Amino acid sequence: MKKIVLTGGGTAGHVTPNIALLPHLKEAGFEISYIGSYDGIEKRLISDFEIPYYGISTGKLRRYFDLKNFTDPFRVLKGFAEAKSTLKKIAPDVVFSKGGFVSVPVVRAAASLGIPCIIHESDMTPGLANKLCIPVASKVCCNFPETFELLPKGKAVLTGSPIREELAMGSKEAGLNMCNFHNRKPVIMVIGGSLGAASVNMCVRKALPVLLEDYQIVHICGKEKVDNLLLNTPGYKQFEYVKEELKDLFAMADIVISRAGANAICELLALKKPNLLIPLSAKASRGDQILNANSFKNQGFSMVLDEDDMSEDTLIKAVDGLFANRDMYRKAMEESNLTDSIAKIMDLINETINK
Repeated sequence: MKKIVLTGGGTAGHVTPNIALLPHLKEAGFEISYIGSYDGIEKRLISDFEIPYYGISTGKLRRYFDLKNFTDPFRVLKGFAEAKSTLKKIAPDVVFSKGGFVSVPVVRAAASLGIPCIIHESDMTPGLANKLCIPVASKVCCNFPETFELLPKGKAVLTGSPIREELAMGSKEAGLNMCNFHNRKPVIMVIGGSLGAASVNMCVRKALPVLLEDYQIVHICGKEKVDNLLLNTPGYKQFEYVKEELKDLFAMADIVISRAGANAICELLALKKPNLLIPLSAKASRGDQILNANSFKNQGFSMVLDEDDMSEDTLIKAVDGLFANRDMYRKAMEESNLTDSIAKIMDLINETINK
C-alpha cells in the first residue's frame, strides 16, 4: 500500500485543501497520516476523517520583534526531531504540505530522510514557511501564473487549489429555508474567512438599509462577531461559522463579497460565483491578498475594492456593479484553465512516487 503524510495548519486555509484530497487518496489506495501541531485548528478539522493524527511542537517564525522569537526556534527544533521520529515510524512514500509554520519541521525532516515532498503555495508570493521548504521540495504547486517567476526553474506546477467537491453539491432551496429567505430578491453572501473580517462586517452593516432594498444578505461574520441588535432584521441572516451547510449557502448566493485569501478565491472560481474581493490591507498583512485579488481582477474573475477605499457608498456602488455584470464574470470563470486541481495534484503525487 502506498503511504502519504499530509501536513499543514495554523488556519483553515492550510487544512481544507488537504481535506479535499482525502477521498481521492483513499480511492487510490493510499494509507494516509497527518502531522500537525498539538492543538491547532488542523487537529480539530482532521478529527472528523478517522485518519491517524500526530502532533508535534511548533513555533511561529516572525518578521517582527517578539520575545517569543527567542524561544520559538527551540520549539521548531523539537518539532523537527518529533517529525523525524514520526516519519521514520510511518515510512511514507511522499509528503504533501499545504503550508503554515507546522509544515516547516515536517518537510525539512522528510527531506533529511530522503522522502520526496510536494508543497502547495496558495498565494501569489510564497510565505515565509514555504520559502523555508521550497529548497528541499520536489515540486511546488501554485495557483497563479505569476508565481512561476518566483520559484526555482522546473519545480513550479500550475495546479490551482484543491476544492472540496461537496461545495458544488448544495441546494439553493435548502439555503433559502435555512436563512428564511425567498426567491423574489437576489442573495449576497458575505464571507470573511474562518476568523471573520471586522472592517468588512462593519461596512456591510452600515450599508444594510440600502442593500436590503434590493438584496437579501447572508453574512458569515466570524467567531463572536454576530451583531445581536440585528438578529431580527428581515432579509439579513448572520452566522459565526458554517460547516456542512456552507454548500447550500453557496448554491443560494447570486454574488459573493469576500476577503482575498487564496483558498477562498479558488473556491469562488471553482463554483463560478461572481465576486467582490476586499483584500486585507498592506498595513495589516504582507500584502499577499492584494496581489491575489489583482491577479483575479486581471484575469476577469473578480471585482476588487481596496479596503482603504471602502465606505458605505463605495461598497453599495461596487455591489450594484457586480450584480449588473455578473454574467460577464461568470463567463470568464467558465473559461479558466484552473480547473480539475485535484486530478492534477493526484497525478503529481503518483509521478513523484514512481520516480
